[in-house]
Amino acid sequence: MSGGQVSLDRRPVLRGIDLTVKPGEVVAVLGANGSGKSTLIRALLGLTPLSGGSTLLYGAPPARFREWWRIGYVPQRLSVGGGVPTTIREVVASGRIARQRRLRPTSPADREATERALETVGMAHRAADPVQALSGGQQQRVLIARALAGEPDTFVMDEPTAGVDAQSQQLLADTLSTLVDQGKTVLLVAHELGPLEPLITRAVVLRDGFVCHDGPPPHAVGAHALPGHDHVHPHAEEKPASPLDWRPTS
Repeated sequence: MSGGQVSLDRRPVLRGIDLTVKPGEVVAVLGANGSGKSTLIRALLGLTPLSGGSTLLYGAPPARFREWWRIGYVPQRLSVGGGVPTTIREVVASGRIARQRRLRPTSPADREATERALETVGMAHRAADPVQALSGGQQQRVLIARALAGEPDTFVMDEPTAGVDAQSQQLLADTLSTLVDQGKTVLLVAHELGPLEPLITRAVVLRDGFVCHDGPPPHAVGAHALPGHDHVHPHAEEKPASPLDWRPTS
């Protein structure tokens, strides 16, 4: 992103962001509620339009980017419509779509990648269950498995630890550790790093839509000591960016 600007309801959210994520980096985007973290991630992927500046994904603008198999996106929460129940396996298998040719049947490689991803997040034993029956932490595991199934080069995660239990956070840390060992690139949004902290190679801290820190994660002094991380419990409710946007509920 170069000079990235985003305004929502005429309110500036990102104010001239310059950010380059290099292959193999593990980058955490940090900041208080309303600082623009999730908006930055969505704008990088072309999900939220820029009002100024530009974004490139592997050298191409999002509108012309075609190699979506290279990016595994993990949103804040699973969005499943009503009506026909969707199984965990079906959701995870959808992570293979970007690698499939149109009208091509599911291949053995697709099935193997799906099962491997389910095993990785500890959900293989519940693969036939409906995702609607899962807790928030379990749904987050399914979203991570969906990204893993696609075998991307880069993982983009929007608050993967928000509202999940300690066990799920540690499982995520273990999974990311394996990805880092494989040379994968990780870009994630977080309020607190917790068990992910040892894996982070770079911290980008936002405050009021500006980057106020970009460099190595500073050593914590106290529970939430990160530059620009004005951490207060309980968190204030973040105003939705638009009527179509969603936020995790506590």
